Amino acid sequence: MNHKEPDVALTVAGSDSGGGAGIQADLKTMEAFGVFGTSAITSLTAQNSTGVRGIEDVPSEFVGEQIDAVVEDFEVGAVKTGMLSNAETVRVVAEKIDEHELRAVVDPVMIAQSGDRLLSEEAEEVVRDELLPHATFLTPNAPEAATLTERAVESPEDMENAARALVEQGANAALVTGGHIEGDRVVDILADQGGTHRFEKARVETGATHGTGCALSSAVAAELAKGKSLGDAVGTAEAFLYRAVRYGIDAGEGADSIHHLVELRNDAARNEALNSVYDALAQFEDTDGFAHLLPEVGMNVGIATPYALEQDEIASVEGRVRRTRDGFVASCVRFGASGHVARYLLALREHVDAGAACNLRNDATVRDALGETNLTTVEINRENQPDEVREGEGGSMEWSARTAVKEADGFPDAVVDAGALGKEPMVRLAARDAEELVERVVGITQNIDVSNDG
Repeated sequence: MNHKEPDVALTVAGSDSGGGAGIQADLKTMEAFGVFGTSAITSLTAQNSTGVRGIEDVPSEFVGEQIDAVVEDFEVGAVKTGMLSNAETVRVVAEKIDEHELRAVVDPVMIAQSGDRLLSEEAEEVVRDELLPHATFLTPNAPEAATLTERAVESPEDMENAARALVEQGANAALVTGGHIEGDRVVDILADQGGTHRFEKARVETGATHGTGCALSSAVAAELAKGKSLGDAVGTAEAFLYRAVRYGIDAGEGADSIHHLVELRNDAARNEALNSVYDALAQFEDTDGFAHLLPEVGMNVGIATPYALEQDEIASVEGRVRRTRDGFVASCVRFGASGHVARYLLALREHVDAGAACNLRNDATVRDALGETNLTTVEINRENQPDEVREGEGGSMEWSARTAVKEADGFPDAVVDAGALGKEPMVRLAARDAEELVERVVGITQNIDVSNDG
């Protein structure tokens, strides 16, 4: 039997017994990216999600032996470095990167989230003078960039200047990450010989930030090991990290961990989401009165993958569900088929744990039937939207979701939208999952007088 020879990456870092950072996080990330991960441990820590209890450094000579052993047996496509403990270990790692001509992603772990220094001044100088010039890619956070460049880094403009300075100091490219810089948006700035590029995203209010630097640098190393360009590797790693932080894991009593396997888990659930839409349509077909719920523009059913962020991660009906004389007709189901329902569901997920949504007719019969249920129902008027929302592309659904959550003071099961100029009045129904959505739709139809369904 033939086996595919895997791409290989190496992590040179400390061990986090809590599993959220260090080599444990590095190896999880590399495996998630389809790369065979190897390791050289620089230090052992006794820690969990609440803090570090003790550290035992591995002798620097033995760190070098671990690197030699891995490189002699495996074709290492890229190495990433993390916590290197002391000046001598930094020096040995720099020498091994040079000796084995390794592409190195250097995460200069110098300052803990608490602000505590993790390296001595001597070790920081060795990082700056001996390791940085060997970096294919450098990934400091803002405080680390300030230490390496010996300048203040307190704004995106400072970050850009620091990233350029790090390239001038010898790094092939540098990404200064801005999680420590206050603001509604998180800005990371990449600099290389060709210029600078910004990666900007909404700040996620979450405690899942432990190990973010480890995961980002490991993801870049994994993509480089697969032969990807640096620009593509960084873009992929940035997208991965945002999702991994957004959908973090509450595994301990202290800081949450990012979800290292979030992309794999999300991709694995795509078929289930598609089948859930088909199952919902089959149940609607057996439900008397369902056809009366269909708006003039048609209905769509959107089911999200568990960690969805994009419209093409919402399974829905191509061309919508449309009413006929004998009931309804629906075409195939695919990802990205819906605009209206998908945007609403994605916007809702920014605030509550919604996994499914659909749109219904807004008329007196449906509103009366809705009133007979126990669903939390709110009314919105799109005439109240700010002008910039009304005129912006896709902003209406974001405003609708945000307003509905505020009015419901929680999960808005149903939103009665009076419509606007050129916009049909609509009821938007949401649920935690597909099964709950079907139950809610069926519950509404049970209160409709089918004999009056024209």
